[in-house]
Amino acid sequence: MEDREIVELYWARDERAIGESREKYGPLLASFARRFVGEEDAEECVSDAYLRAWNAIPPERPENLRAYYAKILRNLCLDRLRRDRAHKRDDRILEVTDELQAVAPDSVLEKVTAQELSDYVNRFLRTLSRRDGDILIRRCFWAESVGEIARRYSMRPNAVSVSLTRSRRKLAEYRSI
Repeated sequence: MEDREIVELYWARDERAIGESREKYGPLLASFARRFVGEEDAEECVSDAYLRAWNAIPPERPENLRAYYAKILRNLCLDRLRRDRAHKRDDRILEVTDELQAVAPDSVLEKVTAQELSDYVNRFLRTLSRRDGDILIRRCFWAESVGEIARRYSMRPNAVSVSLTRSRRKLAEYRSI
């Protein structure tokens, strides 16, 4: 089913919207959540994401349902990590959380619409090489480790770290333009 059809189900308050969303995006969202919060909390975060979407649509009408769910789930996972920070220490995830805050602090996200932010990020990514843009997204959005990214691109981990540092520096300069 197409995203716009699923959104129409939400607008009609038809519970099939959640089932269709689960069928289309469930495996992707579960994989994303497991990267952030681990196996035991992933299912709960994904279920909470469906509930948040149900409560937000309407009045919201997302054009890209995959990105909409990913944003909701990312925020839920970050909230879970913050809450459990005293109990669970996963340095990689906490490091990525800090990187995400540096790239897009909540104070900035609250002042722009999702479309404006998407346009801004897409414009910035076009200033990077395709590989550097992919590396930045894999690290900051999908929380892949430097080692995972290095293996994917047949690079040394140090080269991935250098790419990430340069991309974040370029983003800071781009923000000031």
